[in-house]
Amino acid sequence: MALTDTFVKQVKPTGRSAGDKYSDGGGLFLHVMPTGSKYWRLAFRHAGKQRLLALGVYPAVSLAKARKGRDAARELLADGQDPGEVKREASAARAVAAANTFELVAREYHKIKASGWSEKYAHKWLTGMESYLFPALGRRPIGSITARQVLDVLRLVEKRGILDTAHTLRQNAGQVFRFAVQTERSERNPVADLSDALQPLTVTHMAAVTDPKQVGELLRAMDAYTGHPATRIALQLSALLFQRPGNIRAMEWAWVNLEDAMLTIPAEAMKRRKAQKINGRPHFVPLAPQAVTVLRELHPLTGHGRYVFPSLLTGERPMSDNTINTALRRLGYSREEMTAHGFRAMARTVLGEQLDADPQVIEAQLAHGKSGPLGAAYDRTSYIAQRRDMMVQWADYLDKLRVGADVIPIGEKTA
Repeated sequence: MALTDTFVKQVKPTGRSAGDKYSDGGGLFLHVMPTGSKYWRLAFRHAGKQRLLALGVYPAVSLAKARKGRDAARELLADGQDPGEVKREASAARAVAAANTFELVAREYHKIKASGWSEKYAHKWLTGMESYLFPALGRRPIGSITARQVLDVLRLVEKRGILDTAHTLRQNAGQVFRFAVQTERSERNPVADLSDALQPLTVTHMAAVTDPKQVGELLRAMDAYTGHPATRIALQLSALLFQRPGNIRAMEWAWVNLEDAMLTIPAEAMKRRKAQKINGRPHFVPLAPQAVTVLRELHPLTGHGRYVFPSLLTGERPMSDNTINTALRRLGYSREEMTAHGFRAMARTVLGEQLDADPQVIEAQLAHGKSGPLGAAYDRTSYIAQRRDMMVQWADYLDKLRVGADVIPIGEKTA
């Protein structure tokens, strides 16, 4: 006789120490314990052995749900499978999925890869995950996350107007999912479906003054800078050396050889991959006589310390990364007109268009590595002799622009 909802709800324990069992047919029965708890069980035979399968606890599992569980188990039996083994495998799979959350896999990937990244990039990568992706996706099993779920998070970042961050997050999330596929914790990488889903990212170049006449005006404004002398010289060296702003502001006196007119930036201070920082060569920057002169002028002021341009608050750190940009703002140049990084674009443009400098020599002076798999192998030459000549030519040309010498505007140069 089949059970009813009313009976299952009202039945009480009889006091038997082993409890009471009430059959519903097909091997399904309700086991009422002496404590009053009610358990659904399925009795079945598989491979000649009597087995018992737990189907849940009443009332969390109703009579109807218990019957569905019984029917599903009997279908497995009909296919020659052990329902108990299938249940254990499913439970184990859920446990594995629960353990392999997006955040867990992402942090594992970061731990493996960070040893080959710069500290700055490793920190930025993880901070992006913690700020945007972990709050929404971190606790989800990585194998269950869909492309739409990732896109929903990226759309929120887009709405904040930080498109570059959205694109970076999509790229970094893709790295995590590929790692999950490689380690058999996800069947596929859903981010692969989002290649064209985000708003296009417009790459904007750093603002820079590149017209010779305007370069002369900038140089004269820098010479007349009334702020701290070290800041004025930092501006002047930014133009003369056109190195990355970080290398200018963090320049150390130990790198400077005034007698040999050479600035030697250690590999670990350059913008390179971590392995290149450890094993790479230093970057040599020839100093034109004008650069040597301004460094000699500054040496009595800061030469007793580590940094050429120390922080005004403490000599134990270099000047702030905003110092040169702030000085340019004080001189009346907006961020759309000129930036600290713009001195590099200024030199690259004017050297090529006005002084006919060899592009490879310019790139070597800018410390731009050659692209391609053989780039590093072929980049053994440093063009040091050519760069010495070019840096002198560049400094002399800046002197001419500074005093207002006649120059040919860009676009009007003739052969």
